Amino acid sequence: MAANEGFPKYERICKENDIELLFSKGKGVSVYPYRVIYLFRKDENALPTCRLLISVSKKRFHHAFKRNRVKRLIRESWRKNKAPLVEICQKDNISLDVALVYTATVIHCYDEMFNKTKKAIHELVKNYADGKTAPR
Repeated sequence: MAANEGFPKYERICKENDIELLFSKGKGVSVYPYRVIYLFRKDENALPTCRLLISVSKKRFHHAFKRNRVKRLIRESWRKNKAPLVEICQKDNISLDVALVYTATVIHCYDEMFNKTKKAIHELVKNYADGKTAPR
């Protein structure tokens, strides 16, 4: 495993206040099968981090084992593809919070999820580079 391919606890968004801030002040973009909500933050006191929240609707997947399967696939594909975002966060000393809301009604195979997650991350990198989202 590469040095930066883990998914430790500090890279997950857990606190209710952080989740509310992300959904209220964050910007969104759709990359099927995801709705990506993101928020770049500039905090002088905190370490630069790239945190993730995964949401799979009970309305779309009634059984918990299906929701958990989707979340496992998303986590793994995020873990493998997150390097460009982590690099930006460390280089510019910013923090990034990302929520991936799974909007599809079927469970895609791992390869498709991997490619779509890669596309979503590329979109975030592009949005940051374009200056659309100035850190707060």
